Amino acid sequence: MVGIILASHGSFAEGIFQSAQMIFGEQENVQTVTLKPSEGPDDVHAKMEKAVATFDDPEQVLFLIDLWGGTPFNQASNIFEDHKDTWGIVAGMNLPMVIEAYASRLSMDSAQEIAAHIIQTAKDGVKVKPEELEPKAPEAAAAEANDAQPKGGSIPEGTVIGDGKIDYVLARVDSRLLHGQVATSWTKATAPNRIIVVSDGVAHDNLRKNMIMQAAPPGVKANVVPVSKMEEVATDPRFGNTKALILFENPEDALQAIKGGMDLKELNIGSMSHSEGKVAVNNVLSMGPEDVKAFDELKKMGVQFDLRKVPADKKGNFDELVEKARKGLGL
Repeated sequence: MVGIILASHGSFAEGIFQSAQMIFGEQENVQTVTLKPSEGPDDVHAKMEKAVATFDDPEQVLFLIDLWGGTPFNQASNIFEDHKDTWGIVAGMNLPMVIEAYASRLSMDSAQEIAAHIIQTAKDGVKVKPEELEPKAPEAAAAEANDAQPKGGSIPEGTVIGDGKIDYVLARVDSRLLHGQVATSWTKATAPNRIIVVSDGVAHDNLRKNMIMQAAPPGVKANVVPVSKMEEVATDPRFGNTKALILFENPEDALQAIKGGMDLKELNIGSMSHSEGKVAVNNVLSMGPEDVKAFDELKKMGVQFDLRKVPADKKGNFDELVEKARKGLGL
């Protein structure tokens, strides 16, 4: 596995390391190197050599650095000279860049290949509001090619696209819906071309709906639909080329959608927020009587439960949490 060193002036590298871990999960072969106010170039040089020595493969090392031309960059460049055929350095470090580097290690074994790949993601991560302030650029043909879905009735009803069935790459119950862990780690792991939030409440809340659509990662379309609309889409053969990541706000919506025709065999369980009448079963999941009832019915229908916040996590025992909720609620 490619080793990654996050290097910066001050504690920036340590902070971005913690943020990326929250979103993408714990990572092996990653080290941070910081330049403190009381330190100099030699200190940074020594820290970098010590970090490289911890990696499984010291011949494949990628430096992600805060600033081109600063002390961390200069010291990495000095070490780099003896390994320039295999190592890589990328300056201008931001969180999208780090997460993309983590994800790229799943399919790339070369530090230089990853370095070349993550640059565009780092640039795409820089956005502005209001959107009118964004510099105009030519539309990417690749983005258009990625949207193979029917638009506004342009494809006649009854037309069969592909095999006529939606490929559900992930279906997740998460009261936060489309947030960092979903937009980055789960999207990278499942490679959807469309994210669909299935929620009656959000579909009729224009503010939340617009925020979710804007939070979609580059190259992936996001839609918010009520449950009844998802039931129609699930059986529409015009959506046969769709690789969909489905997000439910609660298990009741998931149950209704599956009863209405969605062919889902597994639900990933992310988080369920606490409210009056619910009991907390761990630090991110709270359940009420209706939730327990929905999970019981889903289980009887043969639906499996995948208890993970991010793809790198080990699967937890969800049945134990349901039983804990049942006892806490006195059911």
